[in-house]
Amino acid sequence: MTVSSQVPAETDTARIFVGGTYREAAQTIPVIDAATGEVFADGPNATTSEIDDAVAAAHEDPALRWASAAPAERAEVLKRYASALRSRGEDTARMVCRENGMPITLSRAVNGIFPAALVGYYAKLIKAWEPEETRPALVGHTVVRREPVGVVGAITPWNYPQALAIMKIAPALAAGCRVVLKAAPETALDALVFADAAVEAGLPPGVLSVVPGDSEAGAHLVSHPGIDKVAFTGSTNAGRIIGAECGRLIKPVTLELGGKSAAVILDDADLAATVAGLRTASFVNNGQTCHLSSRILVPNSRYGEFVTAIADLATSLKVGDPLDETTDVGPLVSARQRDRVLEYIEIGRGSGARLVAGGSVPVDRPRGWYVAPTVFADVDNRDRIAQEEIFGPVIAVIGYDDEAEAIRMANDTEFGLAGTVWSRDTGRALDVARAMHTGSVGVNHYQLDIQSPFGGVKSSGLGRELGPEGLDAYRITKSMYCADQIAG
Repeated sequence: MTVSSQVPAETDTARIFVGGTYREAAQTIPVIDAATGEVFADGPNATTSEIDDAVAAAHEDPALRWASAAPAERAEVLKRYASALRSRGEDTARMVCRENGMPITLSRAVNGIFPAALVGYYAKLIKAWEPEETRPALVGHTVVRREPVGVVGAITPWNYPQALAIMKIAPALAAGCRVVLKAAPETALDALVFADAAVEAGLPPGVLSVVPGDSEAGAHLVSHPGIDKVAFTGSTNAGRIIGAECGRLIKPVTLELGGKSAAVILDDADLAATVAGLRTASFVNNGQTCHLSSRILVPNSRYGEFVTAIADLATSLKVGDPLDETTDVGPLVSARQRDRVLEYIEIGRGSGARLVAGGSVPVDRPRGWYVAPTVFADVDNRDRIAQEEIFGPVIAVIGYDDEAEAIRMANDTEFGLAGTVWSRDTGRALDVARAMHTGSVGVNHYQLDIQSPFGGVKSSGLGRELGPEGLDAYRITKSMYCADQIAG
């Protein structure tokens, strides 16, 4: 396969990456430092014409030959790609902190380490993969062949920009697909790390193009006749629009959408261990996490002690500069997102819920887009703050009488992405988890597993990412019926 040899030059010019080549973006959009509210760079805002060029490059040689390359050959390129991403990990992590406010300790894991680990996982998985298997049939035999779906339009959000993009890029490339990545404009800068690493790894031109842009660019990519599959992570409202368009075009789509997940605390839960676990399950990434356990269901027999402990947890979290190693909660991504979260806090105040922590912009953080970790108690499960995705550090604590009521409450939502169960008895917790209508459940913690599928039900999406199931999402099957019997 022909490979690109162009190494990007250091430049302040907003760029896109199309067909193995960097070019100056025709349009730009300011990238804001979430901690200061100030512009720190101009990012690319891809035009429909640039999207057209990226899709066209994916349909030309040498990109076309990527699909027919032996799995072991693709695996070797992906191993180099993983190494190239790993070497850039620390700088990438720090860049994301500035773009979206993610604390550095989290960014280092999910933006600096995870992408290389996932690419390495799929490189290993694909290396031993055989594209065809032979099955005996009632008449003769059948050869079942798995082929790449084609050109993938990957549309990713700003909250976990590297992790959520690589959850599409890695399995798609492993399967033999070509990818056009439309990253969010808020995190347009870190997206080009995928291009830099592709050049270093020798990924053939056109196999991966990186064209960050706004919703207009995304809509054009979804509807483009040269796109064979769409993979989207983002809001449920946007997912509905994309799903409807893909349905009209009879185009396969993976949708990883919003959530309003419940943490079900059982009556035997260890107070200290549970609250320590909620630190990440309920407040991770400043609340800007789709699988967040933002509804905490607590037995009324232990309600007071847990409300106090959860409020104390929220108050103890250090709000500060995302690049500070001691920061627990950084700023939100934008003024618009901060204002949206503050509006929901006012909705909570007006609902009759009891504010027990936070509820405002920290007085010592007037610059940037900060909101103090906020906890409401005495929330009705039907309240808006219990039913709508806020996407900020706002938690609703809801009481229940018995386990059956807790399960009904957990399932009483349009969403079904995630959830957690907290108990000293793992078997009992698993029984509750089995009864929850959601795509994933954490027992006494919540941590994605790269070897296991992740995705939602109901309004939280369609399809699965990660694990072997994530690879299957980028393959189609073909049956070839043969009249003769299998030899031997």
